[in-house]
This record gives sequence, structure tokens and C-alpha cells, in this order.
Amino acid sequence: MSKLPAAPEPLSSPVFDSHCHLDIMVGNRQASSGDPVAQAAQAASATVRGILDDARAVGVTRLVTIGYDLPSSRWNADVAAEQEGVYAGVAIHPNEAHASTPEVLAEIEALAGRPEVRAVGETGLDYYRDWASKDDQHASFRAHVEIAKRTGKALVIHDREAHDDVLRVLAAEGAPEKVVFHSYSGDAEMAKKCVAAGYFMSFSGPVTYKNAGYLRAAAEVAPPELMLVETDAPYLPPVPHRGKPNAPYLIPLTLRCLAEVKGVHPDRLGEAISANGVTVFGEW
Repeated sequence: MSKLPAAPEPLSSPVFDSHCHLDIMVGNRQASSGDPVAQAAQAASATVRGILDDARAVGVTRLVTIGYDLPSSRWNADVAAEQEGVYAGVAIHPNEAHASTPEVLAEIEALAGRPEVRAVGETGLDYYRDWASKDDQHASFRAHVEIAKRTGKALVIHDREAHDDVLRVLAAEGAPEKVVFHSYSGDAEMAKKCVAAGYFMSFSGPVTYKNAGYLRAAAEVAPPELMLVETDAPYLPPVPHRGKPNAPYLIPLTLRCLAEVKGVHPDRLGEAISANGVTVFGEW
């Protein structure tokens, strides 16, 4: 059995994980041979109940589990309906944008209308991989923006090496009321643009990495009322666990790093982030 990272010191004020993938962690989507982190997570034989119990033991009391294609969106919505303290996001990931047919998008919109689904995402643009054409990505992203607006749900954005175009699409289409940049990857200048637009920035494990000073600079710019924290589990674990499977119980490490950057007590930042969670995803 794979050994997971040790649990960090518990938080004294509860917080939540704004973005994880429960289905990948528990093996509902079998990891490919090119996905060693997910393979390791699945080898640990995690269960949804165990993931939630481990998270709550360190003060991570709620989470949002995110879809990236139609099967994962269905699965995450169903799990959120069954589990207290769990919400879901539903969408077609930009890497799968070629699958965003009218029929598929209609089902995503139907799922987004369910009460346990509080986000449309993750959607957006990914210029790092070429698994879907830019034309398909832009069309899919625009469709998801409209779904978020029609359903009144938060828009959760995947933005990889596409910052300017993501901002342009949001401006051109008219952004939904609630926009979250998942695993924020921009610099401080982009953070200023997000602040001006009222977009939320969700910081993940890479903000703790030694070579990610630009992310810490962005976190300095981000006001607490526009900050969220996430794992993107089983990916992007915080220091000192790079290369190992991530999980919601490791949120305290990222939160404490952000609090140090902001020069505030972790409890104070956690309280602000928890309040932001209600603003973005609604009452739990």
C-alpha cells in the first residue's frame, strides 16, 4: 500500500478545500501509466469517508469536488448529494473541449441545476497541452460561461499559460457574478486585474514551492476577501510533500504559507476564506 504524507498540525479555526477531485483519489477514474501521482493516490486505497475524516481531523471541514468530463461530473454530483459538507462542480475540462457537444453541454447544464452542485467548472483554457484545439477550447469555455450565468453558479476556471485570453473571454462574454481562478497561476500584475474585476483567486500547493516567488507576490496583492485555498488533490501537494499524493488534509500547510505571506494569523485568514466560501458556493 502506498504511504501518504503525514498529517500536519491541525488548524484551530476550520477552513475548506475549494477544489479537489475525489473521483480520482478513490480510483473511480483509473489513472493511466503516465499519471504516477494519481496512481500512487489510488494505491493507497482511499475512500470518500476516509478522505473526509482525515480532512476534518485537521480542521478542513468541507470541500468542493470538481468534474472535468461528463462521467466525473455525474459522479461528483452524486457524491455531493450523499455526503454532508461536500459540494460539486461540473464541466468539461479544456483538455477535453472536443467533447463539448450540444448534447453534452445540455447535460452539464442539467447537472449544474442540482442543489448540491455549486460551480460550473473546471473550464477555461489550457495552452500548455494540445489535447484540444484552441478553437474548441474557446467555444467550450464560452458555453460554460453562459451556463454559469443561466444557473447562477460560480464559474471555476482552469487557466494554464492562457492568462490574457482567459481575461479577454470573460470581458467579451460578460463574466458571471462569481468567478474563481482555480490553482491561481498568474503573477502579481494579473492578480491586480483579478482584484479590479472582483475575481476570486484560489491558491494551491505550488505557492509553497521555493521557485514560485511570483505566486507569493500575487498572494501579497490578493486581498483576503478574494482569496480561497485548495489542494487540486491528488495533484500539486505543498512542501514538503512534492511528488507525493495530495489530499484535503494537507490544506493547513498551504494556508499557513499564505498567512505568512500576508502577515496575518492563520486563524484570521482561514476565517476570511471560510466566509468567501459562503459567498462563492453558498451556505453549507
